[in-house]
Amino acid sequence: MTQRVALATVMDQLSIDAVITGYAVAVDDGAWQDYRDLFTPEGRADYRGAGGVEGPAAEVAQWLAETMRLFPVRQHLVVNRRIALQDLGGYPGDRAEVQADYLNPMRLQGAPDGGGDAPPDTVAPNFVSGGRYAFGLLRTEVGWRIRTVTVHEKWRTLSGSLTTG
Repeated sequence: MTQRVALATVMDQLSIDAVITGYAVAVDDGAWQDYRDLFTPEGRADYRGAGGVEGPAAEVAQWLAETMRLFPVRQHLVVNRRIALQDLGGYPGDRAEVQADYLNPMRLQGAPDGGGDAPPDTVAPNFVSGGRYAFGLLRTEVGWRIRTVTVHEKWRTLSGSLTTG
């Protein structure tokens, strides 16, 4: 591998990493246009492994917008990213696969810090899940974009609602 190819590979890895980070931030911030913009025009998302839906990214973004209203506080942590770039005989290709683990703590709606009409001394329960994302990415004219994302939830927990005071 030449130095030029090595540099191109590192640049691709950094660009792909930025897309994966952008994905988590878009979901956490409810930035659904940003979410859609991360996908290729034919991009698809599959959340069935976490009790959700599967379909074109634009339709899944609409479903997420509705579903995430239940969780006004959320923070996806995407870690242990394993990027596999297509190898064209020692040169990087235009496809990549990424496996990345996630930890997803969220606060359910219902408390002063999470919205809703709960009494002021009530704290809404936390919902936490963990698992693995499988991303398929494609290099496009505007940079790397998500072709597919599949969620494989491995576990989840819900803490009980707490009353303080």
